[in-house]
Amino acid sequence: MTEISEFIVRKDNLAEGRVETREAPPLKDGEVLAKVDRFALTANNVTYGVVGERIGYWKFFPLEKDGDGIIPVWGFADVIESKHPDVSVGERLYGYFPMASHLVMAPAKVKEKRLFDGAAHRADLPPVYNAYARVKAEAGYDKEMDDDRMVLYPLYATSYCLYDFMKDKGWFGAEQIIIPSASSKTAIGCAYAIAGDAAAPKLIGLTSSRNKKAVERLKLYKQVLAYGDLEKIDASVPSVIIDMSGNGEVLGSLHKHLGENMKYTSNVGLTHYDANEMGPDFIRERSEMFFAPGHIQKRTQEWGPGAFEKQAFQFWKDAAVKSRDWLIIRRENDADAVKRAWNAVYEGKTRPDTAWVVGF
Repeated sequence: MTEISEFIVRKDNLAEGRVETREAPPLKDGEVLAKVDRFALTANNVTYGVVGERIGYWKFFPLEKDGDGIIPVWGFADVIESKHPDVSVGERLYGYFPMASHLVMAPAKVKEKRLFDGAAHRADLPPVYNAYARVKAEAGYDKEMDDDRMVLYPLYATSYCLYDFMKDKGWFGAEQIIIPSASSKTAIGCAYAIAGDAAAPKLIGLTSSRNKKAVERLKLYKQVLAYGDLEKIDASVPSVIIDMSGNGEVLGSLHKHLGENMKYTSNVGLTHYDANEMGPDFIRERSEMFFAPGHIQKRTQEWGPGAFEKQAFQFWKDAAVKSRDWLIIRRENDADAVKRAWNAVYEGKTRPDTAWVVGF
């Protein structure tokens, strides 16, 4: 009997994590057992936990004990048992997995290059999270890029969605784009996309004094400022904010500084999740939470299935190669490594130029 190890957190205290083991249930007809090879841990996963109740991230891998949850992660897994006629042992999948050693899946809508997990409890969840790439069927699949894909694709796909969303909206009439938490990986991906568009507004990065030089070395932003210097931003210019920080104090100060020239704020991440209460200067009526799967669904309806994803995938591959100039990936295996990596990411002790890839 296969034993499953799971990293479990308390939903009201994400710092309280533990590893528990249980026996894998016998497979039913139509199910497969996937062994999770390894997965990435970034600040993105912390966001999944912080907004888990609001957006539904806890629903993907539910637990029986009230208050317990499993943080979703992006990773690779190999099918080691199968009772599905179209999915063989040895199949390699990329997609949304639990922080666990295994996952029982119910493959549905099985096509040459992808399948969906048709488990009943996932039926009403966003399709982008239920889809899994059958990577061995991909043209040009390069196993050497697996780590890059785990770390960067979920982030850079969001980056590309943000770029496409802003462009679709005519940049809200802005002449400059301000990105707080400019050292975050999603911000860097967004900057790659925007900087590559000659018609896009100029980019201004906001970051900590500690990370300022590293952000400047990327040469993606026209101007890089420390948070304490945000008043140096030209407030006479129509501006949009793509916020990765969730820092209420920073956003409130920015909104107050820009006034009527703050045309729109897209709230994306929570790298400063412990400071995400918005103050009195925050302009709520021109701010909105960005949900990448919603934008993908919009484009799917407009452009047809797979068209937008094809663009986003090509952008990710190109940007991932560029990111090798600065990205350091820490790769470790075993239950202790999973817990150590989670604590480092949750407590903000992982440097912006570093990412974890771990597994049981």
